[in-house]
Amino acid sequence: MSGIPDLTLIIGNKNYSSWSLRPWFWMKHLGIPFKEKRIPLFTEQTNPRLAQYYSNYKVPVLLDGAFIVWDSMAIFEYLAEKFPEYKGWPESFQDRTMARSMCAEMHSSFTALRDELPMNCRKTFSSVKLSDKASEDIERITALWRYFRQRYKNKGSWLFGNFSIVDAMYAPVVLRFKGYGIALNNIEQEYSDYILSQKAIIEWCETGKKESEIILMDEIDVN
Repeated sequence: MSGIPDLTLIIGNKNYSSWSLRPWFWMKHLGIPFKEKRIPLFTEQTNPRLAQYYSNYKVPVLLDGAFIVWDSMAIFEYLAEKFPEYKGWPESFQDRTMARSMCAEMHSSFTALRDELPMNCRKTFSSVKLSDKASEDIERITALWRYFRQRYKNKGSWLFGNFSIVDAMYAPVVLRFKGYGIALNNIEQEYSDYILSQKAIIEWCETGKKESEIILMDEIDVN
């Protein structure tokens, strides 16, 4: 890599914005230099401030100088090509394909989980009532974690052994499971604990807890 990257990541509230966390965690964990611009969501100023980025008023957005990339998966693909030395995807063709399958599923699925367990760094609960569909989402995610951790356990502590985009894509789910007291089996719990121990995740959560904004739709009452 030559020179210092001119990257800016536009993110939403750290307490709530799971999609913002994904590329932020990946770049922060790998030490890729970038500037951070936070735009609080669901305020009168949100859409006017996001309008210039052509992202349909959504975050995250990555700026590479004057070049704009929006949507988490597009950002990841861009960064993986721009910084091949960081090996965003697993090395083998089949592993890359499986990792992309996992990311695509995260990107397009698990609607009930998102709706019923919104990411909220400030709150923790000992129990939560889940719909059947949300329970199915949790079972599917934990099955994926269990399968890939068992398959690649001798290569490292991440889902595919080495840190990759797929770990960043599933990191917000770890925060959801912790915050809502979702019980995990040993393999999934070890992976969850490993994510939670990362300096970047700790930094994100601590900053999110200090934010003053409240997004009512993400402040659910589970009692």
